[in-house]
Amino acid sequence: MVNVIKLEGVNWERDQKRIIQNIQWEVKSGEHWAILGANGSGKTSLLKLITGYEWATNGKITVFGEQFGQTSILEIRKRIGWLSASLEERHRHYNGLTCVDIIASGRHASIGIHEELSDHDVERAYMLADQMGLSKVKEAQLGTLSQGERKKTFYARALMAAPEMVIVDEPTSGLDLLAREQFLNQLHTHHQKERSPTLLYVTHYPEEIVPAVTHVLLLKNGEALAAGPKKEVLTNDYLSEAFDVPIHVAWRDERPWIQISSLENIGSK
Repeated sequence: MVNVIKLEGVNWERDQKRIIQNIQWEVKSGEHWAILGANGSGKTSLLKLITGYEWATNGKITVFGEQFGQTSILEIRKRIGWLSASLEERHRHYNGLTCVDIIASGRHASIGIHEELSDHDVERAYMLADQMGLSKVKEAQLGTLSQGERKKTFYARALMAAPEMVIVDEPTSGLDLLAREQFLNQLHTHHQKERSPTLLYVTHYPEEIVPAVTHVLLLKNGEALAAGPKKEVLTNDYLSEAFDVPIHVAWRDERPWIQISSLENIGSK
């Protein structure tokens, strides 16, 4: 299989502190990955390196077969869809745009719509809204949408330009239990399809890793604690080490569900 991402001995230092340490990691075509770790484990920093918003101190990064330093980062970014809290925040002054407007803006990765859209683009935006279960709010303004509807709108936006890879960065913040499960169901439904874009799902909650995810990169203190097929990584031992608390994993419906085995150590974290 073709490599979508390849990191070879990647380190990143900031203010003389090493944030990312000797990451060796490959993502191949057809795989969907969760990037999992506690707060401060290096998840966001790793995303910045993969997308060229930060530059590795040393090591080699290759995305879509293009080695950083020998290619256009802007051209690589055009092939990536992104959903994150920071992207949503950048739309805070655009609450008057409709749900479909927000989705369609993903065609040119713009905040708002500043370029003319083709009929095909408009049709795709409406189709994605329908696929996300947003049929009843397609013409509703962003500011009137529920948190769950907003998340699905921005996820559809990430898919608008038919990217080769989609990065979904901690998307369930602010969602209640039902809205979270509805969003995760949409994510699973889309990425279980053949030829769906490579998924990088970033979270610190193992139970959010849906069945469509095939592999997990587990981070701790900027290092790869484990990487590989999800059931080889999401074990009691690895997760207990990653989160510094005794953890028991139970698999139900191809999702991992977490129980903290002992409450005695929680207060001392």
